[in-house]
Amino acid sequence: MTRPLPRAALLGIPWDGGSSYERGSALAPPVIREAFRAEASNRWTESGVDLSAPGRVADEGDLRLDPADPRPEIESAAAGLLARGDRPLFLGGDHSITYPLVRAVARAHPGLGILHLDAHPDLYDVFQDDRHSHACPFARIMEEGLATRLVQVGIRAATGEQRDQAERFGVETIPMTDWRDDLAPRFDGPVYVSFDLDALDPAHAPGVSHREPGGLSTRQAIGLLQRLEGRVVAADLVELNPRRDVGGLAAAACGKLVKELLALLLKE
Repeated sequence: MTRPLPRAALLGIPWDGGSSYERGSALAPPVIREAFRAEASNRWTESGVDLSAPGRVADEGDLRLDPADPRPEIESAAAGLLARGDRPLFLGGDHSITYPLVRAVARAHPGLGILHLDAHPDLYDVFQDDRHSHACPFARIMEEGLATRLVQVGIRAATGEQRDQAERFGVETIPMTDWRDDLAPRFDGPVYVSFDLDALDPAHAPGVSHREPGGLSTRQAIGLLQRLEGRVVAADLVELNPRRDVGGLAAAACGKLVKELLALLLKE
């Protein structure tokens, strides 16, 4: 009997209530979809996967969230996709959405590891009196034991508190000062990829709220994803702020990253 091919699912999470500096990432999901579907390019990944093939990628639209507390809805929606066997790619939204998403994914995939690309560690215990700020998701994830391993790549804005938190939680940090173009993360179990767009240098993705020079090029980030060894079961792409984009450069980068993240999710 032929085993059915895996299916990926896109789900937009238009939430930026956890943003600490400038709102706008809640507007991102439709902008990312538009870039992904733009006629200027095509739906093939660099590894040769045709994302336009019937049944390979489902689009579940965008969640309608309770502004008082969206986390239960986010977690429930993610759990629903996982329960039917889909491999979801979540389109943010700010990085605070990652905590409820990982809660759902960790239940479905015990022994979860996380590859986190970002300029910032997002490990504050509390930021601006908010334990669920976009600066805190990985503190919540690690203190709950939702991930057996957290590897952070691209970090270049870590504070003393976050360095202490990384040591406390046993985080494997690969800052930009240690970047190598042959870096190839390896995971033995299921993997969640969390991609904050400000991992890229602002020259490649100006449309973010927290521009931090000295980051990855789009090519370096794609190469890292392509060298990743592990079974990717879910991913998110967060922190595009269309209000701050210049000429659609960051949106175009997101469109390309969606393709390559879907390629990981669709590996058999």
